[in-house]
Amino acid sequence: MTTLTAAGERDADAGPIAGRRVPFRPGPRADPYLLAAVFLVLYTAVSVTRHLRWENRSWDLGIFEQAVRSYAGLRLPVSDLKGPDFALLGDHFSPVTALIAPFYRLFPTPVTLLVAQAALFALAVVPVTRVAAYLLGRATGAAVGAAYGLSWGVQRAVDFDFHEIAFAVPLIAFSLEALLRERYRAALWWALPLLVVKEDLGLTAAAIGAVVALRARGGPDPRVVRRAVVFAVCAALACLLTIAVLIPAFNSGGGYDYWSKVGDGGGPVQTAFTDVDQKLRTLLWVLVPTTGLLALRSPLLLVLLPTLGWRFVSDDPHYWGTDWHYSAVLMPVVALALVDAVARTRAGERRPWLRAYAERLPMGVLAAALALSTALPVAGLTHTATYRPGHLAAAGERVLSVIPDGAEVAANVRPIAHLTARCRVFWIGNTDGPAPEYIAYWDPAQTAEELTLYAHRMNPDGVYEVVAQEAGYWVLRLR
Repeated sequence: MTTLTAAGERDADAGPIAGRRVPFRPGPRADPYLLAAVFLVLYTAVSVTRHLRWENRSWDLGIFEQAVRSYAGLRLPVSDLKGPDFALLGDHFSPVTALIAPFYRLFPTPVTLLVAQAALFALAVVPVTRVAAYLLGRATGAAVGAAYGLSWGVQRAVDFDFHEIAFAVPLIAFSLEALLRERYRAALWWALPLLVVKEDLGLTAAAIGAVVALRARGGPDPRVVRRAVVFAVCAALACLLTIAVLIPAFNSGGGYDYWSKVGDGGGPVQTAFTDVDQKLRTLLWVLVPTTGLLALRSPLLLVLLPTLGWRFVSDDPHYWGTDWHYSAVLMPVVALALVDAVARTRAGERRPWLRAYAERLPMGVLAAALALSTALPVAGLTHTATYRPGHLAAAGERVLSVIPDGAEVAANVRPIAHLTARCRVFWIGNTDGPAPEYIAYWDPAQTAEELTLYAHRMNPDGVYEVVAQEAGYWVLRLR
């Protein structure tokens, strides 16, 4: 009879132990995949239950569903929410989202995007856990992997509709895993697809190339350093080319719309010193609960600089804080910088107090992640109300059911993602053409008279009447 050895491996020659079958215990190689499966379930539950409760927080899910729907129809991505027939490659350069299109053809619903995002975030748990176990041991590796999975930056992103940066998170994690294993060519290959995830991530790829060059210095193959430097330069140039040429080519205005977020006001230098206390708090959130500041000993932190740089020189205050999805790409970097720093401290640190701190830090980081999670989205999974859509969702379903499939609809945030799979949906007031046949709106404070007047102001050529309303949801139809 096949049994198990003490290491958890099967021994075909061993017999039964005391007449009993020995239960299967997964070996250390299974740990990263088991953790990833757990987080896939958690992330999916957080985002899908929120969608089913009709608690969408922005228009992003609708925008990306329209893009993926275009790809599924073998067309270039457009989003009417950004403007009628707006070419999304002229907004952000994210052709990677086309990879979701085959799944969307099978399951044409926004839930497909949410599950895809959950799978991508969970996938990053594998390289983080695997390399942490390789360098620090099985228990420590599992602790680091779990701490990454529970990290506040990932949880915030999971709770914020869908965003293309979900593809960047596992790519960065696999790239830095290969770097820590001194598989430098693989590290560069994993970083290369960042160029088609989002235009600014070319600078992140360049930063990875620079770290590879630093780590490979003095190694047995001097060609690695040259290749890494060439890669970094090419990635930076590709970023510039994308922003200066590719995006303007798709943009109806012939430019890059996000320059205004840097160029307005006093310029990037002045903006960098605006609200410094908020930016410092964000930086401490990135480094303290996730690494206990020990990651400052690792050159991997250089990979943070491009993302933090563009966020802090922008004059948009939304980029400066810890909300939404903006910090998700930083989480695999700090997790693996922690792994690198602990390994370095173990190997060469002579100060006993610092060695002891490094030895205990991974478990401390996990404890911090667990403690913080009581106030983060996964905590909601412990409440039964999370799994019940409730009367607001039911009311939304009833009200929006009066809109026929294929109709043109102007909407605000809450109805958007519940219409984009079956209607042509515009942002209200941004139709830039004939008045749409329907308006879908959510605002419990509105009255029918106020809303019809508002609809007329948004569409002076049309007169609307309320055809359905309940619990703050409204549908108006053009007469």
